[in-house]
Amino acid sequence: MRPVRADRLLSLLLLLQNRGLMTAPELAVELEVSVRTVYRDIEALGASGVPVRAERGPEGGYRLMEGYRTRLTGLTDAEAGSLFLAGLPGPARDLGLGAVLASAQLKVEAALPGELADQARRVRERFHLDAPAWFRDADPVPHLERISGAVWERRVLRTRYRRWRGEVHREVRPLGLVLKGGIWYLVALSENPENIVRTYRVSRFQAVEETGDLFTRPAGFALAAYWAESSRRMEAALRQGTARLRLSPRGQKLLPMQFGAAGVRALRGAGPPDGEGWVEVELSVESEAVATGDLLRLGTEAEVLGPPGLRQAVAGAVAVLAERYAAGR
Repeated sequence: MRPVRADRLLSLLLLLQNRGLMTAPELAVELEVSVRTVYRDIEALGASGVPVRAERGPEGGYRLMEGYRTRLTGLTDAEAGSLFLAGLPGPARDLGLGAVLASAQLKVEAALPGELADQARRVRERFHLDAPAWFRDADPVPHLERISGAVWERRVLRTRYRRWRGEVHREVRPLGLVLKGGIWYLVALSENPENIVRTYRVSRFQAVEETGDLFTRPAGFALAAYWAESSRRMEAALRQGTARLRLSPRGQKLLPMQFGAAGVRALRGAGPPDGEGWVEVELSVESEAVATGDLLRLGTEAEVLGPPGLRQAVAGAVAVLAERYAAGR
């Protein structure tokens, strides 16, 4: 018989214990192996003294003998660390923790009393978190696993990073990873005279290698607090002006969809509707060029009342579109 990984055998045992009757193809999917490998593992499990029963027929599969239950559920360090990603199987795979997380979840479920285990299964069956945004492919992050390891082990990285103005070579001390809207960001101390904590989009790293040096994390640094403050500063920097709009009833529904929290805030301060249901709002917007494109997405359901420069920019864009489509190409 070929050698069998002990951790995979334990996962197989816990699957049968937690879920009852399972077919070989179902076990193969869960363990990410072939059906033939499942057959070998079932044989190895039986040879080790675990009472596995094979039930034949179309409703058949494998189950443990009634009353049998193992308590071999101790979590490894890696499994314990992976539990914070429970409910995020995609990001866990990106970090190279997919199998580790699955094993940890099985062990936790096996250790729960019967009633709590049933409740945990019901939650898993009824709720699912899908982190990435709609209609956008996930960023390619070939260096994420190495960066994650450096975050965990406090290793200095030598990187090549693509910015809007070209590539830069930089040594960084990685402090943490953030998943925002399906996009991974690295928070790191940059090796420069200012020694500033910066945020990097992981997909823009062109090359990553370890220098062999270790670093000490800044005393008192809190990733969540840094991210909250950084997000607030970024939004304040982006929202450079205020647009005065007149919105149709449909435009009022579109505003939060197109502008998110800024749209929600604008509607809260809306004036009274006129006879046709149109309202006036004040909306925080980015630069004039960006705001022009954003506001055009509201189509005929909005009218820009001010400031004059933005109204003229939108009117100019509409005139160009009208001329283009009137040409009858």
